[in-house]
Amino acid sequence: MNTPLRCLWRSVGLLALAASLHAATAPAVSSSNPKKPNVLFIAIDDLRDWVGYFAHNPQSKTPNLDRFARMGVSFSRAYCAAPVCNPSRAALMSGLRPYTSGVYENNNDWRTAIAMDKPLTTAFRNAGYYVCGSGKIYHEAYRRREEWDNYLDNEGGLPRVPAGQSDGVGGIKFAPLDCKDEDLNDWNIVNYGIKQLQTKHDKPLFLAVGVHKPHMPWNVPRKYYDMFPVESIKLPPYLENDLDDIPPAGLRMAHPQTDHEPMLKSGRWKEAIQGYLAAIAYTDMNLGRLLDAFEKSPYRDNTIICLWGDHGWHLGEKHHWRKFTLWEEATRAPLIWSVPGLTKGGTISERTVDFMSIYPTLMDLCGIPKPKHVEGDSIRALLANPQAPWDKPGMTTYRYKNHTVRTADWRYIRYENGDEELYNDKTDENEWSNLAMKPEYAAKKAELAQYLPKTDHADIGGRAGKGAEDFGDGKKAERKRERQKKKNVE
Repeated sequence: MNTPLRCLWRSVGLLALAASLHAATAPAVSSSNPKKPNVLFIAIDDLRDWVGYFAHNPQSKTPNLDRFARMGVSFSRAYCAAPVCNPSRAALMSGLRPYTSGVYENNNDWRTAIAMDKPLTTAFRNAGYYVCGSGKIYHEAYRRREEWDNYLDNEGGLPRVPAGQSDGVGGIKFAPLDCKDEDLNDWNIVNYGIKQLQTKHDKPLFLAVGVHKPHMPWNVPRKYYDMFPVESIKLPPYLENDLDDIPPAGLRMAHPQTDHEPMLKSGRWKEAIQGYLAAIAYTDMNLGRLLDAFEKSPYRDNTIICLWGDHGWHLGEKHHWRKFTLWEEATRAPLIWSVPGLTKGGTISERTVDFMSIYPTLMDLCGIPKPKHVEGDSIRALLANPQAPWDKPGMTTYRYKNHTVRTADWRYIRYENGDEELYNDKTDENEWSNLAMKPEYAAKKAELAQYLPKTDHADIGGRAGKGAEDFGDGKKAERKRERQKKKNVE
């Protein structure tokens, strides 16, 4: 993080601490409290680290995400379990890592591998909670509504780009729409959350709200595009020969010919970034609506809020677009917690965690016994003291036997075929120099390799194209892209 911004955030944190000493020293929500805390569980799809508290991209405009960060503890090194929608969400919600469940890809029907007694929703229902939700919490190709007491099934449609108007470059879909904020389905998803916050419930409330943007297509009202004039857009850090020291397995994941080469030929790289920034701004607006309703609700004083993004996103870094890699851009995402009586507003933890911590932490905070199958550790200690000692790395898996271990300073990647990458993120934050083949780093690789799993569950399989993400131009086109991606990998 850039030094002046880090100092600014620390100053904000000190002011918030001084203003809330009474709240900070009050008993934390736990099983000893007679009234169980409510939980507001907010998921944002495809949101990378272009959020204010990361200070990673100053072009991004996220006043409401920044507002929520000032309410609690933000993690600057939080990593997904998998850089793909379906396995990331299945792991987070079940407590089972991909290499334990065998859910690695979007075409894996997680319901066949994760029984009804495993999910986070079941743990809360068994503890007496009213469990409801809307939007994208799991990958929506595989719904299991019986996990929920109530769920929004009709989100509404998504406006298409009018005929003759540009809709992006190849599979990277972006275009402004002449429509209203409420014409997109995320508006209805948030409306559901607002209604639940305005409703009196007889049981403690677990409310999940999952918005789709900034998932593609980046089609949002034109006013959000206007916030980011193309001429002012700056490209992300980029090295022309970045792939020269990447082993074959890493190159297959990058497959620059799929998205990046067409983008370069089109000359529309900045327009694509404009679209992503516009989609983030639209989501930020919806988050503001939800926070406004929360602050006016009877739940505001006894509710834990956990906000997470399911994984990151490349926008040309390492000649790659989308997620589907084990590098920093695809694996890092926002994680922000607000816990009454425990968290101090405006604080940032630079400890390395992954999203497998979310399930056990919620159990810990709500006084619910952690189910035996749950992998991951509670980070309650970091919520109380963001700088508390912590020596556990983050772990991300993409497909069978491909893993990355991330510590505060290092990233180690080992692919199924034995190919390796090693980066010193302390001195090389863009991961431009692969150190894995240098003999002087053999001990560091061995140190990090000890965290890799000893066994890997086989991929549970699934029909090609099933569960593919629709980027706004129909399932047929998306299945074609999935087949092309598979061909590139092979």
